[in-house]
Amino acid sequence: MRQMTLEHIAQACHGTYVGEPAKIRAEIKGAVTDSREVQEGYLFIPIKGARVDGHDFIPGVIEKGAAAVLSEKELAGCSVPYIRVESSVQALKDIGEYYRSQLAIPIVGITGSVGKTSTKEMIASVLSQKYKVLKTAGNFNNEIGLPLTLLRIRKEHEAAVVEMGISDFGEMHRLAKMARPSICVITNIGICHLENLKSRDGILQAKSEIFDYLKPEGHIVLNGEDDKLSTIGEVSGVRPLFYGFLQEQGVRKDVYADQIVNCGLKGVKAQIHTPEGTIQVHIPIPGEHNVYNAMAATAVGRFLGMELSQIKKGIENVETISGRGHLMEIANMTVLDDCYNANPVSMRASLDVLRNGLGRTVAVLGDMGELGENEKRLHYGVGAYAAEKQIDALFCAGALSEELARGAIEAGMKQVFHYKTRGEMTDQLLTYLKEGDTVLVKASHFMEYPKVVEAIKAYFDAV
Repeated sequence: MRQMTLEHIAQACHGTYVGEPAKIRAEIKGAVTDSREVQEGYLFIPIKGARVDGHDFIPGVIEKGAAAVLSEKELAGCSVPYIRVESSVQALKDIGEYYRSQLAIPIVGITGSVGKTSTKEMIASVLSQKYKVLKTAGNFNNEIGLPLTLLRIRKEHEAAVVEMGISDFGEMHRLAKMARPSICVITNIGICHLENLKSRDGILQAKSEIFDYLKPEGHIVLNGEDDKLSTIGEVSGVRPLFYGFLQEQGVRKDVYADQIVNCGLKGVKAQIHTPEGTIQVHIPIPGEHNVYNAMAATAVGRFLGMELSQIKKGIENVETISGRGHLMEIANMTVLDDCYNANPVSMRASLDVLRNGLGRTVAVLGDMGELGENEKRLHYGVGAYAAEKQIDALFCAGALSEELARGAIEAGMKQVFHYKTRGEMTDQLLTYLKEGDTVLVKASHFMEYPKVVEAIKAYFDAV
């Protein structure tokens, strides 16, 4: 880490240093909340969870060589310095914010209802053609994950791409306060988290809090095809850059795409236009929605001084990650692992991809969470959409997915199977699948559908 002493940390989190006076100027090499990740010279930040209290692991991290720990409790006889704080969670956020304030590198903050992670991966792939880039790992996009991501930035990093996810008002304000983004990217305003945010206007308001701490010389990149985002005008003197498909209609698009060619599971081709010129790209990830990600990445790359040739290479070299539109070949079947999370918009986008599959197309879907009072209607609509796309078979599990199944049946789909539990569904699915099938697996995170993918792999690898 960059010149982070225990004195700096204590000041940043308003804590009380306890230990040998001479060690207060010792620099730490890293900061983590997971005791398994502690290395020599690290700061350990214990978090109280619903089941586990990180304070219980303090003796173990000291044995592993931790330089210091935070603590909400007095640590009698502690052999390393510790910083006493009121709240470890708040201290983590304060430390992350302080550390960010010491960094001169550009930070790209990404939010939106759908596509945050895939857009993050695309932008990071583009920027890595010119810069040493750090990006959010996994789902570290909340008020604990974001500061941990910031604390991973090292001297060699020249840019960072961070994902910022919320479910209520005020959260984005706090995230932005830590990240101080140089470039803000919003992918869309969908219908996630309606339980707290109530409406798409509420979601727009909550997501727009990302602008609260935009760097004075910063930039804003927005999806101009989104009816809510397209209403955003200047923000503190910064004119948003809009991207989209229709240059001549509606909001002016500074970056736009045309000549879209769907290559099925082999990806999608597009022509992307910018004020500096045009690039022809082959995005190696299936689904036309990925053209949006490529346009956003193009816009960010331009702001950070990249050549169009570098941007093209970054787009064409992007890779998928497990659970996020990841294609797998299992026993001569194609499995689209998109089960990290789900909402009606992303469900439809994934079904659009599935319809291009070879052999039988099988959708394995589950409940979608946080959809508010219209959750049944929204599930029904996804089921009807699957039928409309002529998907061959639908397997689904969960209470809300009963509506999903009903929507498919009433729209004319013949092979529809609904089960109360994921386990029951999986058992029947394994006997149904055969060589040549293309299978989509998708549901909200709480449904634990990665276990379905694991079961498919284990079953057919053993055959």
